Amino acid sequence: MNQPIPIFYACDENFVKYTLVSLHSMITNASPDFQYIIYILYTDITAATQSTVMKLENEQFSIRFVDMTNYLKSISDKLPLRDYYSKTTYYRLFIAEMYPEYSKAIYIDSDTIVQGDISEFYHTDIKDAYVGACHEQVMLQEDVFGTYVEKVVGVSRYNFFNAGILLINCEQFRLRFVLDKFIDYLHYYNFVVTQDEDYLNLICKDHVYWIDQRWNTEIFCEIGYPIEQANMLHYIMTSKPWHYEDCKHADIFWRYAKETSVYQEILDVLHAYSEEEKKKDALVQENLLQLAISEINREDNFLNRVNRDKRAKDRVEILLKIEQFEKEGRFDEDVENDPPGRVLLPDEIEYVQKTITDKLKTKIAFIIAHKFVNNLIKDKRFIIKEMKGLEHFTNLNCGAVITCNHFNAFDSFAIQLAYEASGHKERTFWRVIREGNYTSFPGFYGFLMRHCNTLPLSSNRKTMKKFINATSELLQGGNFVLFYPEQSMWWNYRKPKPLKTGAFTFAAKNQVPVLPCFITMKDSDVMGEDGFYVQEYTIHVAPPIYPDPSLPYRKQSTDMMLKNYQVWKQIYEEEYHIALTYSTDFDPVSLMDGSAPSTEE
Repeated sequence: MNQPIPIFYACDENFVKYTLVSLHSMITNASPDFQYIIYILYTDITAATQSTVMKLENEQFSIRFVDMTNYLKSISDKLPLRDYYSKTTYYRLFIAEMYPEYSKAIYIDSDTIVQGDISEFYHTDIKDAYVGACHEQVMLQEDVFGTYVEKVVGVSRYNFFNAGILLINCEQFRLRFVLDKFIDYLHYYNFVVTQDEDYLNLICKDHVYWIDQRWNTEIFCEIGYPIEQANMLHYIMTSKPWHYEDCKHADIFWRYAKETSVYQEILDVLHAYSEEEKKKDALVQENLLQLAISEINREDNFLNRVNRDKRAKDRVEILLKIEQFEKEGRFDEDVENDPPGRVLLPDEIEYVQKTITDKLKTKIAFIIAHKFVNNLIKDKRFIIKEMKGLEHFTNLNCGAVITCNHFNAFDSFAIQLAYEASGHKERTFWRVIREGNYTSFPGFYGFLMRHCNTLPLSSNRKTMKKFINATSELLQGGNFVLFYPEQSMWWNYRKPKPLKTGAFTFAAKNQVPVLPCFITMKDSDVMGEDGFYVQEYTIHVAPPIYPDPSLPYRKQSTDMMLKNYQVWKQIYEEEYHIALTYSTDFDPVSLMDGSAPSTEE
């Protein structure tokens, strides 16, 4: 028989009656094909109240009350403020450690009504994500709170989840030491706005599986679907039907409440709720808003403190510069200083007509480069989590322009590995690089730059003519050439930037396809020497984009460029579950009108 579905609530004596209503709605709508075990975590619920709740048990649902007192005592030496952390809202963080027999479990708040089949939520395959959750709508619809999570917690408002219902990957919680990280953060900083939700979002950043919003319909916020489609209604903040007769969708709560033994008790709460208490609610809302503003403006708020204490100053400055450049629309400018460069003259390079000595150096360079990359991978300084769409690379039977977003000095290694994994042996992989990287990069990296099948650009016209001829020769000969059509490199920048036409002009002139590659990132659990988490890369290889021979080649290049951008945009939005927007005042896509073709990638 399948293991029962474990579902956890956390509450106290005052709130357990609402837990009972939530649980009743869940039982009413749950599939009878499964067994369920309900755990109610508490410290002060009386035996009489427990007995009332236990009457909801049936053949599918069993209920257990779990007194947290002894567990909290057992970890009290780890907690900096014992009384503060006996709050029930923090209990969800203890579930994975308390119940090692579970690989996953549901946590749900008590101020909820479950209209959907809870077994469907449980059986969502969240893969290796730490949690399955829904977006926090307050952060999206209230700008102050959105700014708060970005400027204080360090999580995008578009990737912040509400912790009112969670599918907890208990295996990952234990494997990734989520509880230990939580306790470490407790000692480091006291989040006071959304408290445990802030900690959870910080720890689970980039490791969230986004579940349909209908599983956490926040009543305080605007929703984009009929309320009948809501699998769970969440009466967040002060939007409580047992306090306000005009609470939105209160009728749904009362429909289930009437069917329970606590209906009259809850009705009495509604009738007894005074105007004075309602004024306090309004004050709580305003105070929370002011608290968020205060945290945003606080010089030693969490993110500012981390930037000061743990993160390399130059990396922080680069991130701030990226933020500034995006606002100003300066997408094609680098944010980091390249080594001082000198002009590459035509008699200094033969792009493809290599001498025996050059070929030997290339062979040695690739041996060294592979050893270098393997060591990076071994040390978890370079992590490729997955390669998607590799068949599009494998199936190419002609030369092609490969495009990729540019965010790290090592990102070309990722595309090199994708090329090697695709199985191509007859077709050589080349990459376009900057002039200064070829002429002026010192030492080890300079050797790789000059000998790993690189095609350096040049500010010298005659050298550029050789570059253009060589690149065309390679493409027509069936080889692959990697371009960075964004032109600039922004460290760990996740959005696609506006593209330049150079790469697509080569594709059009040589009548070869463009193979769009886009690398998405998420924080690993490995902390780099710079105080930032090492990024895990997923390489997305999209279907090739072919030139339209019915168009003039300039139109062909613009057409492929815009299609490439749309492919990248789609991958970005699907992978990060957010719409692609920029902070600049104008539409960056308007920069890509193709009016000024360039080969400067």
